Amino acid sequence: MAFNQPLGGNDMPRFAGPGTMMRLPAQDTAEGLDACFVGIPLDIGTSNRSGTRQGPRHIRMESCMLRPYNLGTGAAPFDSLQIADIGDIALNTFDLKKSVGLIEVAYDAILAHDCIPLGLGGDHTLTYPILKAMAKKHGPVALIHVDAHADINDEMFGEKIAHGTPFRRALEDGCLAADKVFQIGLRGSGYSPEDFNWSRKQGFTVIPAEECWYKSLAPLMDEVRRKIGDHPVYLSYDIDSLDPAFAPGTGTVEIGGLTIWQALEIIRGCRGLNLVGGDLVEVSPPYDPSGNTALVGANLLYEMLCVLPGVKYQAG
Repeated sequence: MAFNQPLGGNDMPRFAGPGTMMRLPAQDTAEGLDACFVGIPLDIGTSNRSGTRQGPRHIRMESCMLRPYNLGTGAAPFDSLQIADIGDIALNTFDLKKSVGLIEVAYDAILAHDCIPLGLGGDHTLTYPILKAMAKKHGPVALIHVDAHADINDEMFGEKIAHGTPFRRALEDGCLAADKVFQIGLRGSGYSPEDFNWSRKQGFTVIPAEECWYKSLAPLMDEVRRKIGDHPVYLSYDIDSLDPAFAPGTGTVEIGGLTIWQALEIIRGCRGLNLVGGDLVEVSPPYDPSGNTALVGANLLYEMLCVLPGVKYQAG
């Protein structure tokens, strides 16, 4: 079987060609695919700066320079897996709860094809319906959640569903294996210690950003892999986990965040895990005038692709 390949820069200039993720072939469904990129243009769950509805389009645009071989790790995902961009989920622009339902239905369809989805967000509300679909397919999943915020609020402005509540809702719905949930990079100001301690009381492992400063996160990921083992695991990466020096184009910025190289260590440290899906959320192009935040998001999604089960590696 011939595998889909991104359109090369010598075949078509990188500033031209298809607007898909990495200039991959477009497909309407996940049929026949091992993995797919899917856009989730949601921002009606945000509580501060909006604009993440434009995230998928800009991430795709900034992905045009990505090439098929990962020089850092030797991963050759397009020689191993059938991959395409299946476009965006058609959301209800005016109704968050209906949009959450539409995301869950769309992911049910993707998972019915035994395809591993990588979501382009969109605000973090979207991870809740994704985890509901994942749990129907795989049972309660392990979770690696990289973020400045724990996103475990009970309510926001009286609402149970918003970008600050997905992981509390997912736990309540039985979607998460609590002893295999890792929240990395949490930081900033809060209302009380419960902003982080609620997670700990549920059995989550919380690694605040301060514990990550000045060090490699490779040893942390060794421990994460040991604790998760072969359990199905979902990776949710909020771009605001990075310090705003690296990723200013997001809705809820916090100083003192992770570095780009720590982000790479976290994602590359997922190699060998039974990853069943992932997302990159909270890229807000209106606050990203240089395009660097979307560029970082595109690269991190590519790194996620490179650690999926079944990817082959070539020696450098």
